[in-house]
Amino acid sequence: MKQPFALFLLAIATATALPAHAQLLPQAAASGKQPLDRIVAVVDEGVILQSELNEAVRSVQQQYARNPGQLPPMDVLQRQVLDRLILMRLQVQRADEQGIRVSDADVDKAVAAVAQQNRMSPEQLRAAVEQDGSSWAAFRHQLGDQLVAQRLHDSVVRDQVSITDSEINNMLASPTYKAGEVHLAHIQVSVPAGASAADIKAAQDKATQAIDAIKGGMDFHAAAIRYSDGQDALDGGDLGWRRLDEIPPAFADAVSNMKAGDVSPAMRGPTGFHILKLIEQRAPSRQVVQEFHARQILIKPSELLTPEQAHQKAEDLYNRIVTKHEDFAKLAKENSKDDTTANNGGDMGWFAQGDWGSIIGQQLGEMKDGQVSQPFQSEAGWHVLERLGTRQSDRTDEMERNQARQAIGNRKAEQVYDDYLREMRSAAYVNILVPELRDPNQSQGAKSS
Repeated sequence: MKQPFALFLLAIATATALPAHAQLLPQAAASGKQPLDRIVAVVDEGVILQSELNEAVRSVQQQYARNPGQLPPMDVLQRQVLDRLILMRLQVQRADEQGIRVSDADVDKAVAAVAQQNRMSPEQLRAAVEQDGSSWAAFRHQLGDQLVAQRLHDSVVRDQVSITDSEINNMLASPTYKAGEVHLAHIQVSVPAGASAADIKAAQDKATQAIDAIKGGMDFHAAAIRYSDGQDALDGGDLGWRRLDEIPPAFADAVSNMKAGDVSPAMRGPTGFHILKLIEQRAPSRQVVQEFHARQILIKPSELLTPEQAHQKAEDLYNRIVTKHEDFAKLAKENSKDDTTANNGGDMGWFAQGDWGSIIGQQLGEMKDGQVSQPFQSEAGWHVLERLGTRQSDRTDEMERNQARQAIGNRKAEQVYDDYLREMRSAAYVNILVPELRDPNQSQGAKSS
């Protein structure tokens, strides 16, 4: 089933919302009066308004319209969503302090990506947003915040995550790597940085409540929505498919002894207590891909060559190759502006379909061996492409090494950024002004009240 755009937005960042018709708090709705907007939380130098929280809650309710019973009680849901709004606001503030910005062009690309995910054009996406009663400007602002948060993440982990060849070799030799992949869901009950004994006890009690609820028949997905503090809580705690070596060793050991459908006991980790569910498991398989052998001529616009002239030059070269049967390699050496292939007569070697980008990959997929393409355009310029051959290639070793590098990087980056968020949250001044929105399981520290 196609994912609604609001749900997709939640999947790529924390749970923020698109402004639309306000969802009143229970006491306001009962009065039958539209309340004036109010500040519900002060977050360092910024604030979160009641209207923002209402719309964030409404967005989540829309996503679960078919299964409203999976949502926790309204007060719990509001606290969960507010916590995510606070975390997003803090990330945007920290990014601004570091000079991290996004341009309108960056947001345009994000809009196009959301539209493509939902099989829409950007115009259709805008119509869908506005038909829902939402503000297109606010939708774009939300996307901009998510891009800023992603760039902050990249900035934080860039200099703190390094991967050595020995780490990759050790991973490839480990039993956990050879065990394949697991589809996991989890419940995370966080413990704040510098937690007191009372904070730790409250978190442990909350994890116990979650375990008891699951044993009592509550669906794990619903329990994650209700109890988890993780960023994926409102997605039911679904972690997707991961290799065993991508998760902390202590958790990997627990999962190794589980069967599909099993739920682990609450396990203490650096950030709190974790409960895992093994949804499914699959063994590793050989990675056989189709490779292409091709050569190209690239004509780039320049100060001396307008885009129209570059297009015409590519057309002329195409006609000289196809109609006059001139030598492709000779013309490539004389005319191509691709520094990596021109001296080799445009020869690109053997490569997988996506290695030279999606536009060239799509063009190759539509051609036959020996065929020369008509000129087509990419961001680099105008291309004339000849497909020389295809083959099936076993890339298992190469892909496993790349996967191991990525898995190590992801695991390290996840830990680094999680630590950063916890420290940022603990150091921030956060004052929740509405008592019923405060988490009763957490003590209020000096910087959070």
